[in-house]
Amino acid sequence: MNCDEIVSGLILEFRRGTLIMVVLAQLNKPMYGYSLVKELEGKGISIEGNTLYPLLRRLESQGLLKSEWETEATKPRKYYIITEDGKLVYKKIKEHWKKFSQSLNVLMEEE
Repeated sequence: MNCDEIVSGLILEFRRGTLIMVVLAQLNKPMYGYSLVKELEGKGISIEGNTLYPLLRRLESQGLLKSEWETEATKPRKYYIITEDGKLVYKKIKEHWKKFSQSLNVLMEEE
């Protein structure tokens, strides 16, 4: 395995963990999958549908999101929004992220 393959694998692992936090952060207002993809892209975070939709379903099954179908428009869309439990989980992981990233920044400054 070469260096580029190792780096790609490590970046993928890092993204998997942080995408949960990123998705929860964006769903204070109802959004459907494609609009969430576009919102995140506009903020410099790319995510593909084949990554996003299973993540949304998993977060919903954990009670962190709820969904509702909007059928009034010409194309039905499933909208997701964060639940109260999701807000609590997001708050806790955000606090952990801030502390952890500060520690990482200190460690990387020591190089």
